[in-house]
Amino acid sequence: MTANDRRQREKRGRAAETRAAWALRLKGYRIAGRRVRTPAGEIDMVAMRGDVVAFVEVKARASLEQAAASVSAGQRRRIVRAAAHYVAANPGLAGMTHRFDAVFVVPRKWPYHVINAWPESPD
Repeated sequence: MTANDRRQREKRGRAAETRAAWALRLKGYRIAGRRVRTPAGEIDMVAMRGDVVAFVEVKARASLEQAAASVSAGQRRRIVRAAAHYVAANPGLAGMTHRFDAVFVVPRKWPYHVINAWPESPD
């Protein structure tokens, strides 16, 4: 993969995250963080609504099926570990309900939000 390919993928990824963030905002979520880095890895988005904090994985693919299939068990485990680090660093979130969501972004369609896409102890 060339440097130009990486830049194009990065640009598409950021655009998908922006679309996902707007879709969540329109559903009443407040975006608490994007591309949140923790010692365990990165969380694409942290969104809150009411007493729920959602750790969101955003996937942009050509189809919903491809997007759904692209969230591997290893990624789910990494996101769960990263979320634990995030909550530990933000103790005010400890009493909230924690959830793992996904937003799939495909061309010419509204972003598809999967609520509670996997449990806190995946696979």
